[in-house]
Order: sequence, then structure tokens, then C-alpha cells
Amino acid sequence: MPLTPLQIAALVLAWLGYAVLHSLLASLWLKRRVAARWPRLATAYRMMFNALGVLLLVPPLWLTFAWHGPLLWAWQGGWAWLANGAALAAIGGFIWSTRYYDMATFLGSTQWAAHHGAAEDPGGLRLSPLHRYVRHPWYGLGLVILWTRDMDEARLVSSLCITLYLWLGSLLEERKLLAFHGEAYARYRARVPGLVPLPGRVLRADEARALEQLARTPIRKV
Repeated sequence: MPLTPLQIAALVLAWLGYAVLHSLLASLWLKRRVAARWPRLATAYRMMFNALGVLLLVPPLWLTFAWHGPLLWAWQGGWAWLANGAALAAIGGFIWSTRYYDMATFLGSTQWAAHHGAAEDPGGLRLSPLHRYVRHPWYGLGLVILWTRDMDEARLVSSLCITLYLWLGSLLEERKLLAFHGEAYARYRARVPGLVPLPGRVLRADEARALEQLARTPIRKV
């Protein structure tokens, strides 16, 4: 059965609640408050953030699949091969790209083992091969997977909410990256698109290494 207006509103509110809580947990303001008041707890902040991020997904995802209905569209024939091929390529891109990420820092085990309680994660600016094409490759790959699936009303509402949050979330994340890496990230952002690759806006490998080096260079006070 089609979704009722109340169900659509409930699903949107569930995703809105997730977005607000997830953004709050990711904010430098909250990280710094925790680091200042509970320094021991701060060393586990990244691990707790990841765990809470997964748990907070449960309500909106449960509603999405509980309220499934007639399909609005389903990929068929050659289009199905194309859609599924793109999704598999995106999954492969995720797996391949992890070799260029510090996954221990991403998961929080580095901070825990090193008793790193600062709000800023350890490590400098790292630009993987995919970062030469888009500033947020994981978000972009996630969107490919999201929009190559068959859609009913609930999944469409959720896909629209997720897409909006990934875009807004990328803007919020970049505020932190600018604070961390300064001029190097500002130059990078001016050269490379956010989520969708664009012709002529690709960073060469040597340019990426130069920006990483610039981010590591201390700012001299005059």
C-alpha cells in the first residue's frame, strides 16, 4: 500500500533525528567539551561515535523496510546489469580505497591505544587516488549504491533524506577540515568537486602530494 502522509512525515522525522544527533556527535564543540571534562573518556570518543552512529541508524532503516510497498521503479534488462554493475564497482571502490585510509584511526583504536584525547583526530591531510576526483569519495560511492537500487515509496523518501544529509554533512565536515588543514584544504577544495566528478577538475598525483606536504608545514607567525 502507498505510504500515508503520516508515515512519510514519521520517516522524514526519523532521518532528521538521525542527522541532528549524528552531526552533534561529530561536532568539534562536543568533542572539545568531552575532552575538557572527561579526558579519559575522550580517548574512546571515536569508537563510541562509530557505535552510536550504527545504533542511530536502526529506527529509520527499520521504518524504511517495515513500510515497503509497491515498487515505483525496478531496473530491468540491460539497465539492471548497468545498475548492479555500478553498485558492485562502488562496493569494490570502498574496499580498494581502505588501503589509503588509516582505518585504525577511523575506527578509533589508534586514539584508544595512544591515549589520544584531543578533539582533533591524529594524522594529517591524506589524499587517496579517489580524492583526486572528488573530495568525499565514500559519500559519492554511497550515493551510487543508494540510487542503483529498486525503489518503493519508503526507500525513495529515505534515499532523498540520505542524499540531502550526505551533502549537508560534507559541508559540515569541510568546516572541520579547513580548521585542521587551513590553506592546504582551501586550495584542494577550490580544485576538486565535492561528490560528483567533473571534467577538468582532477588533481594530479604530484599536486596531491604537494598539498599533503603543505598541510604538514607549520604556519610561521610574523
